This record gives sequence, structure tokens and C-alpha cells, in this order.
Amino acid sequence: MAFVMGMGGLLNVVDAAFLGHYVGATALAAVSFSFPGVMVLIAFGSLVGGGMSSIFARHLGAGDRTFAAAIFASAHGLCLLVSFGLAATFFIAGPLLLEGLAKENAEMAELASTYLLILVAGAPIQFLMNLHADAARSEGRAGFMAVLSVGVTGANIVLNYALIVGLHLGVAGSAWGTLIAQALGLLLLLELRRRDALLLPLSSLRRFAWWGNWRAILALGLPLSLSFIGMALVSAVVIAAVNWSGGADYAATIAAYGIVTRILGFAFMPLMALALATQTIVGTNSGAGLHTRSNHALICALALAFGYCLLLELALLAVSGSLGFSFVDDAQVVSRVGLIIRPMLTFYLFSGPVLVLAMYFQAIGQPGRTAALMLLKPFILVPLAIFLFASFAKPMELWFAFPVADVVIMILATALFLRHVVAANHGENGIEHRKGAA
Repeated sequence: MAFVMGMGGLLNVVDAAFLGHYVGATALAAVSFSFPGVMVLIAFGSLVGGGMSSIFARHLGAGDRTFAAAIFASAHGLCLLVSFGLAATFFIAGPLLLEGLAKENAEMAELASTYLLILVAGAPIQFLMNLHADAARSEGRAGFMAVLSVGVTGANIVLNYALIVGLHLGVAGSAWGTLIAQALGLLLLLELRRRDALLLPLSSLRRFAWWGNWRAILALGLPLSLSFIGMALVSAVVIAAVNWSGGADYAATIAAYGIVTRILGFAFMPLMALALATQTIVGTNSGAGLHTRSNHALICALALAFGYCLLLELALLAVSGSLGFSFVDDAQVVSRVGLIIRPMLTFYLFSGPVLVLAMYFQAIGQPGRTAALMLLKPFILVPLAIFLFASFAKPMELWFAFPVADVVIMILATALFLRHVVAANHGENGIEHRKGAA
């Protein structure tokens, strides 16, 4: 799982290197500038795919293939409605919004608009690929999906190189490479469904209506979607704050911020895989009454997450001054990468344990605590801290907003866990048999 998720992060890192070295810092800044829009696309794709897969898997498990097929068909209609709605919204408001945020950098706004235009136009392909991938995974084809994910990511990297470096298409080449790779993935998934008799047949898409049950799909897909919306919100707030206080080197700061987000995004993927694996192990063992095993899994996961984050933080701090040269030759951008990443890494070593703890609470049926740990930071703490630092601090001190938010979440996570342990020792929830098992 970590390898598969890491491949997605690797694509973002390699793509940034291609753009920075072969096109220039402005192109890299434009793609970084587009990041909130890309996250919104991913959020809405997960809204439909994640919600559908939850209902789909439950009915398959109950042996009700007819209703599962109806949900699968209905989700196709919702996919198209959402994707076309996003496209219409972008065509109406997108270019003007980008131009306003670009702080009179017309070239960056134009490149960002081109990049997002291609991705938004291809949103139906992206959404349908995600939908079919979620369905195949729910139908027991997780191994095939892992291979397909790695293959599509590899094809995406090759296509991006050919289009960006070989054909000199710049940011448009990056977007087209992504879209072509997604189309290839969708075709392979359709062929799998056509050939595999154990999967729901493609004919079910003709037998059942493409509407209905949309409210249930959206409700179940919302939690995962909100995490991506949170990422989009944080990036948008950062871009707006840099626009407001960043000075004449706005494009260089945005390019550097884009590099940092791609590096930390790549580092986040193995952490997310660890957290999801912990959720599965804890949920399975806790449901079976094997609380000692679930406790041990939590402790091991917390230790692994802390060790991983500590080593990564030390390594990135050691090379922070030259890290930007891996992506771009512009000395100003490289300097900004170091200035941005150092404060953002201040309390990074605790981010992994907090994520693991959030998934642990989800596994034992406490979604409220999970929501507090995963949504409070991107939706409230970081935007508020960024606003305060942008208002009262120097421009390059803006990045200390992130460790401030990290401290608050760290204190909250500690308080929630201690409260949970006290309740568990009184037999109220979660690890209630810990003392008895010992």
C-alpha cells in the first residue's frame, strides 16, 4: 500500500522537476498556483467514488448484486453531473479568479488557466476512472488495482517527459500527460470488467437508471472529500496571503511553496498508508474482541510514525538550503524553499502520530475525534494562523503559522488520547480490556 500511494506522490515530485528544469520557475509557479483547483477536482472525484464504494461494497457483501449494480449505474450519472458542473463553474469564473490572484503576473495566470482548463475539461475521465477503480477494489481486485495504479503512474511520468521535454508543451504537456494516463487507466478498467465474469457486467450500466440514491452517495463520500477540500483551502489561503504580503518576488515564493508542498505530499503518502493499515488492523481486532492485539498495533504504528517523521525531518533540514536545486536552477526560488520548509518542519515529527491516532479513533467508532484531529487544522487553525501572521508579521514569517497550528493539534491529540485511556480503564470504550488483558 505504501509503495502504491508513494507512486502518486513521486509523480508530483518528478513533474515539478520536469517543469522547473526544462520550462522554468514561472511554469512551476503556475502549476503550484493551480494546486487548490486540482485539489477541488480530487475532492469531488472522491466525493462520488468514495460514497459509491461504501454502499456498493456493503450490498455486494450481502449478496445483493442487483442493488449494487443499480448504485454503480447511478454513480455514473452523478459523476457526469458533478464534472460538468465543475467545468461550467471554471469556464465562467476560473480565468478571472486566477487573474485576480496572480498579482499582475499575467504570464503565470495564463499558464495556470491553461493547465486547469485541460484538467477540468478531462474531469469526466478522471471521475469515471476513480469510480471504476473503487468498484473493482470493492469486488476483490485490489491486487490488480495496485499493479494498475503503478502502471498508470509510470505511464504518466513517461508521457509528461515526452510532452514537456520532448514536444516542449510546458504546463499544457503536464496536464495532457495526466489526462492521457487517466484515459488509459479507464480503458484498462473497462476491459477488465468486460473480460472478468465475476465482476458486475458493463451491461448493468444499460439496465439501471443513472440517477437515484445520490443523496446517500454524497453523504458517505463527504468525509474523505472534506480532507481534500481542506488541502485546497490551506493552499488558497497561502496564495492569497503571499499575494497580499509577498512583495515583488511573488512568483518565486509561489514556486518555492509548490516545491515544498510536493515534497511534503510525497513524504505524507507512506504515512497515510501506515495510518490506513492501522485502521484496518485495529478495526478488525477490536471488532473481534482482541483488544490486546489492537493496542499493540496502535503502539507499534505510533512508534513507526514518530520514527519516520523524525528521520525525515532531520534529513530535510540537513539539505534544506540546497533542496530546491533538485527542481529548479533559479537561486531565488531555491533560497525561498529553504526559508519556507524550515519553519514548516518544526513539529513535523508529531504529524505522523497524530494521523495514526485519528485513524485509530475512526477504527473504534469515534468519528467525532477523528474529525477534530483531521479537519480542525486545515479548516480553522491554519487559515486563522496564516491570517494573523500575514497581518502582523513580516512576509517570510508567514510560514510559522504552520507550526503554531501543529502545536494546537498536538495538544488536542494528547488530551483526546489521555481522556480515551482514562475512559478505557473504566471500561467505557475502545481499548476497554487493556488492564484486564495485561
